[in-house]
Amino acid sequence: MDNLSVSDAASRAGVSIHTLHYYEREGLLRVARTESGHRRYSSGDLEWIGILTCLRETGMPIRTMREFATLVQQNASNIPERVRILEAHRLRVLEHLKSLQHNLEHVEGKIGHYREVLARAAQQEPGVG
Repeated sequence: MDNLSVSDAASRAGVSIHTLHYYEREGLLRVARTESGHRRYSSGDLEWIGILTCLRETGMPIRTMREFATLVQQNASNIPERVRILEAHRLRVLEHLKSLQHNLEHVEGKIGHYREVLARAAQQEPGVG
């Protein structure tokens, strides 16, 4: 699966070509190029794109993603720092989930309230006969 074009890599990773170029411009992704300058993506690149997508979709700021990517591109001696970044991110995600759950409960309460209003209104309508 190595040596994928940018369009094939985008398709397999489930992101847009624009996203791949953006990740590259931001220093989050380093991609091999052919002699003619065309990008070529490997299975390792696709795995890394999956990680970046996960971090972005869970709200990690690009600045923090860049810091994390820089650490990954270095050596294993900085793993404690990578763990620190991911643990801090996990706490933010958990807080966000807690907030979403609270808001979802509020929305569900409103739905229940309005369904009750509709049911009472339907009971009060004269029958069609």
